[in-house]
Amino acid sequence: MLRDEVSTELKQAMRSKNTVKTATLRLILAAIKDRDIAARTDGVLEGIGEDEVLKVLQTMVKQRRESIKMYEQGNRPELAAQEAQEIAIIQSFLPEQMDDREIESAVKAVIDEIEANSLKDMGTSMGLLRERYSGRMDFGKASAFLKSALTG
Repeated sequence: MLRDEVSTELKQAMRSKNTVKTATLRLILAAIKDRDIAARTDGVLEGIGEDEVLKVLQTMVKQRRESIKMYEQGNRPELAAQEAQEIAIIQSFLPEQMDDREIESAVKAVIDEIEANSLKDMGTSMGLLRERYSGRMDFGKASAFLKSALTG
């Protein structure tokens, strides 16, 4: 399980005194624990599933990419570099991400499969994409490709 992998990596990072990796892995575990606590209020007592853990990691990567942009605009390259290091650590736990060509191909396949022909089919199409490619696809890009294909 992914959370076990993160815990194991944390122990190794602590032994090797890798402070950046240790701090990043602690942040990951804290974010997962926060999601677990939030899920308990919805009646999920055993914690979040693997797909939710992947979403947590993807959100963390997205937040750091936004931070990098802000740090670069603010002329803080050292902070941007630190965020980039954290992204690399977080991404090591994510499955290989699809590139633009693969995303576009998957979107076209779903459109053909459900015979989508208007923006009304966008929700159904995105639902299928999320079900099939959770953790591997940038759904922001997929949504843009889908919208373009359905309106074009």
